[in-house]
Amino acid sequence: MAPTRSTIVIIHGGWGTPGTYFKLTDALKSAGYEVHLPPLPSMNGSRPPNAGLDADTNVVRSCVEALLNEGKNVIAVMHSYGGQVGTNALYDLSVDTRSKNKLPGGVTDLVYLTAYAVLKGRAMMDTVQEFGHMHFVPLVFDFADDDSCVHRDPITYIVGPGAEETEVEKFVSTMQRWNGGAMKEPLTHCAWKEKVPVSYIYTTQDATVPYDYQKSFVEGMEAQGKEVRTFELETGHSPQFTKTKEMVDIINEIAST
Repeated sequence: MAPTRSTIVIIHGGWGTPGTYFKLTDALKSAGYEVHLPPLPSMNGSRPPNAGLDADTNVVRSCVEALLNEGKNVIAVMHSYGGQVGTNALYDLSVDTRSKNKLPGGVTDLVYLTAYAVLKGRAMMDTVQEFGHMHFVPLVFDFADDDSCVHRDPITYIVGPGAEETEVEKFVSTMQRWNGGAMKEPLTHCAWKEKVPVSYIYTTQDATVPYDYQKSFVEGMEAQGKEVRTFELETGHSPQFTKTKEMVDIINEIAST
């Protein structure tokens, strides 16, 4: 049974919706957690897109602040693009900062799940460009003229190996068109630089956020003096779907410490 203090907020990735995390949400609730998964407006289907990183940031920050004001402590689990959103949204919300300001609750842990964890001023596409992979972008992502996009092959690149075939169709059906412009929007805040524990969950077979990217994020945080606790799963980009039990075990371990 999970500690009663632990409330989980999952910040979903690009093309995702709350339904994309059905297996992990159900498993965490069964383990005794209170789970929240706010839908990000950059996946609201508007054409042309009318929401990006700023709107996503505001939604997540409002959700988490409401929980903290109730006196709850929050573990933030950020997946893929959700790392950009959480890093941008969760500044000044740590237990340490809230306590100093005589406010209840606080973010106890930032958990990056094959997620972007970069500095203020950095956009997702900056990493892609640094690794020399910009030529892959139009091959994998199908951008419309309005900059909204879908994934050309979500089963290979988003689901990846290890999925139950009978559930893959359900998983893919939950995904939505995304405002691809959010990939180019830089952070205006950097929550992980504050006094809050950080964990990173590597996915070694990831074809969307490659393992080299993931290692570079951790190395970048460590270069800034941040201690990062790491875990590793041999799976693709969606361990919430392909390694659900292992994900719960990791979150239990983080929550217990």
